[in-house]
Amino acid sequence: MLDAPPAKADPKDFSIILGGPLYQLLRRAHISGDALELLRRRVITISMFTWLPLLLLCAIAGTAFGDAVAIPFIEDVQVHARFLLAMPLLILAELVVHLRLRPVAAEFVTRGLVADSLQARFNECLRSAMRLRNSVIAELLILVVIYGIGVTVVWREAAVLDVSTWYATASNGESRLTLAGIWYVYVSVPVFQFLLLRWYYRVFIWMRFLWQVSRIPLAISAMHGDRMAGLGFLAGTVFAFVPLAMAHGALLAGTIANQILYAGAKLVDSKFEIASVVAMLLLLVLGPLVVFAPQVAAAKRHALRIYGRLSQRYVREFEATWLPGGVPSDAPLLGAADIQSLADLSNSIETLRSTKTLPITRDAVLGLAIATLVPLAPLLLTVFPAEEIATRLLKLLL
Repeated sequence: MLDAPPAKADPKDFSIILGGPLYQLLRRAHISGDALELLRRRVITISMFTWLPLLLLCAIAGTAFGDAVAIPFIEDVQVHARFLLAMPLLILAELVVHLRLRPVAAEFVTRGLVADSLQARFNECLRSAMRLRNSVIAELLILVVIYGIGVTVVWREAAVLDVSTWYATASNGESRLTLAGIWYVYVSVPVFQFLLLRWYYRVFIWMRFLWQVSRIPLAISAMHGDRMAGLGFLAGTVFAFVPLAMAHGALLAGTIANQILYAGAKLVDSKFEIASVVAMLLLLVLGPLVVFAPQVAAAKRHALRIYGRLSQRYVREFEATWLPGGVPSDAPLLGAADIQSLADLSNSIETLRSTKTLPITRDAVLGLAIATLVPLAPLLLTVFPAEEIATRLLKLLL
């Protein structure tokens, strides 16, 4: 069998990260522990494997810096942003997501959201996610996609350039890869693409797991104090993907920087690309949480009907006791249990009405969007002088 055996269905051991051929390879290479230890060693090893040979080959060829080519290696912002910023963030994201998402599965059980009679269905959701996580076939298919499509796309981008660069020389309308370019196209970029596509696959596993859990009748309550029917713990999962969002922002920043430096573009010309990347990240991370909306909406409608009937009955009895002929002279108003109960009932209904259908907070949306845009901040220097940016920041802070 190509696929590894599924992990034991224990919610406490849930992880969409700790599995798959690459994970096992990194463990055997002693640059990762069983729980993703050795982060610094892993970041340095993988980043240097993709970036350092490019620098050395360019230095030997004389294209690392200077004016031997139109775009020397040192001045190629995109390649540095990809391998020295985006790639380490992708690797860091694995540890952050593992630590932040691992307790989530157990919360469904600990909070009593999954009834004992439905525990077997929930365990099958766990096993299904682990089977996908450990799949050898999935990562082999990613490699096939990269070398079948990804590499040809990179070569096509190199071939259309009408100037010589550190990775490709242009002559008589033809483009030829340099030695550094060969390593770049067939090794460095595929490694990065593999990490990126592997991340999309992991997000798919997370999305599918949540969708399967949402098919189970959960014991949610629209009256829960978190005003998310007891699913408020899912809102915090968004912040686990902040490094992933920053990696996308860094990759985009490098691409835009090269367009500004070498194609005469302006930052404002890339507003559509920036908005598209932010929207994609929001959809990718927040989208999986939408699957619980039908259950929460149904629970909210049911609770509103029940509390509406209770409120109607209570109000009638309250009015019958306190309103005919005015308040009895011997009835104490201060601390009256009937009045306090009426206020409590009104507060309960208000809490119910304010319950969100989606376990998503405004802070989570803003945090993810800002994380994506932060790597793009240095590009503002191409629009405003550094002094003007500093002055505006000081005005905001002071």
